[in-house]
Amino acid sequence: MYKLFVYDHCPFCIKARMIFGLRHVPFDLVILQNNDEATPKRMIGQKMVPILEENGHFMGESMDIVAHIDGLGTPLLTGPTNPAISDWLKRSNSALYRQFLPRAACAPFPEFSTTAGRAYFVRTKERSTGAFSDILSEGAAALEPLNALLQDLAPLVQSPEAVNGQLSTDDIHLFAQLHSLSLIAGLTYPVTVEAYRQTMSKRCGISLLDDIAI
Repeated sequence: MYKLFVYDHCPFCIKARMIFGLRHVPFDLVILQNNDEATPKRMIGQKMVPILEENGHFMGESMDIVAHIDGLGTPLLTGPTNPAISDWLKRSNSALYRQFLPRAACAPFPEFSTTAGRAYFVRTKERSTGAFSDILSEGAAALEPLNALLQDLAPLVQSPEAVNGQLSTDDIHLFAQLHSLSLIAGLTYPVTVEAYRQTMSKRCGISLLDDIAI
């Protein structure tokens, strides 16, 4: 049995979880406390998730895990990639995570079920973003860049089943990004993007965060 160690909010963990769902490979999901440094360091020498445990051996790096699990039998992620998707992901990163991280710190993720776990996250992430409270007080205008980016994404989505028409690593990266976006209340998803994120959520068995969006 495979065991995958993750944080629930972590987009890299979403990437690793996706391939198990897409391939219908059973696994045990283990959510670490965010301030638990000892466990991942014991496994792979650093505080980083996801971590795959298989027969007593450990593997880090989300896309290495994706490639490993996709290599079980006939691979699924064989479609072409689109440089326009990579470009969109790069352009959206900064605006997304500035809004996502303060909301993640407020959300009921299990890795923050202890005061110490949540405080660790806030303390480490605020070093790069500034005070979370300041970001959360910015209002709807702060979301305009993200809504504009979602409009840019719409014409790139060729199918609800796969962004480029056939499953590829672009789907792994894009759905993980859209999963993070789903924690941000007040975003408007164009029809093609909404169909894609709902379909991919079902295909990989990972719920969106709309119900707890902030």
